[in-house]
Amino acid sequence: MALWAVAELWALNPLRALWLTLTAAFLLTLLLQLVPPGLLPGCALFQDLIRYGKTKREGPSRPAACRVFDVPKRYFSHFYIISVLWNGFLLWHLTQSLFLGVPFPNWLHGLLRILGAAQFQGGELALSAFLVLVFLWLHSLRRLFECFYVSVFSNAVIHVVQYCFGLVYYVLTGLTVLSQVPMDGRNVYVIGKNLLMQARWFHILGMLMFIWSSVHQYKCHVILGNLRKNKAGVVIHCNHRIPFGDWFEYVSSPNYLAELMIYISMAVTFGFHNLTWWLVVTYVFFSQALSAFLSHKFYKSKFVSYPKHRKAFLPFLF
Repeated sequence: MALWAVAELWALNPLRALWLTLTAAFLLTLLLQLVPPGLLPGCALFQDLIRYGKTKREGPSRPAACRVFDVPKRYFSHFYIISVLWNGFLLWHLTQSLFLGVPFPNWLHGLLRILGAAQFQGGELALSAFLVLVFLWLHSLRRLFECFYVSVFSNAVIHVVQYCFGLVYYVLTGLTVLSQVPMDGRNVYVIGKNLLMQARWFHILGMLMFIWSSVHQYKCHVILGNLRKNKAGVVIHCNHRIPFGDWFEYVSSPNYLAELMIYISMAVTFGFHNLTWWLVVTYVFFSQALSAFLSHKFYKSKFVSYPKHRKAFLPFLF
């Protein structure tokens, strides 16, 4: 590969810089949580920003000023409403460009260029990006369904900053996927003018991994929801119970682990070598690890009989 091509692959464009910054921020936050209590001064606002739901209750006492910025955790559904609409919109434009030759709108093409999308040709990126955007849209649609029909939300809260970040997150993620599409001007570049000619073994592997991870995440959310329902499916309480079954036998937060695996499946679909998406995966790893670690601490502090063999996030490791 020519040296200029290698430099292009590793260039730090605005999208990569943003995901790298988020990764560093969550890595630092996770490391701070691993420091033994008492070695670092406490900060109520900092803890309020990184905790949500049950872990916010388990954390240090919250000043009244922090409670002013509380948003119901059930508003998680808003994230997926935004994602289904926005990423469905992006998918519609990509589909039209791929199969009908319709160029991207000027404003969308300009936005992608600002974020760092380059005019390049080659590889299997057109099919890869199309599949990943489909996966992202399906993932959001399933999570929206779960918010309405599977999950049972208590009166737990999140910080308004977390809420705003969640609204922006899936918009940014969809744009990140679309920025990986090879472009020829405002049109998608397809090798041989036939999308199926780009099909490779890693597309199939990525699809299988996505389905497998999604099924396990759905099972875990069903298990959590059923802890608050009777056998007839009626919600009878909003208390926390020890979950059992599926990946809960290995980690405290298998839904977070499945989320990571879903994003890894997308990296596989990109052909393993997409640096921009691996930065997204790295961010997801540290953000989910942080949430899983705080949840694990909550379970261990609340339940004396909590299974000692369970790890927080990664089976047998962490």
